[in-house]
Amino acid sequence: MVNSEDFVEKLQEQQQKQEKNKQLHGHGNPGKKKPNKTHK
Repeated sequence: MVNSEDFVEKLQEQQQKQEKNKQLHGHGNPGKKKPNKTHK
């Protein structure tokens, strides 16, 4: 059986990773999103 403290710890880590990814990909602020395609 999974220890509840371990579960909460893993959950918090996952949330932090998701938040970091959100910021990196610009979902929170579209203006900061890096361009993925450049057409010439």
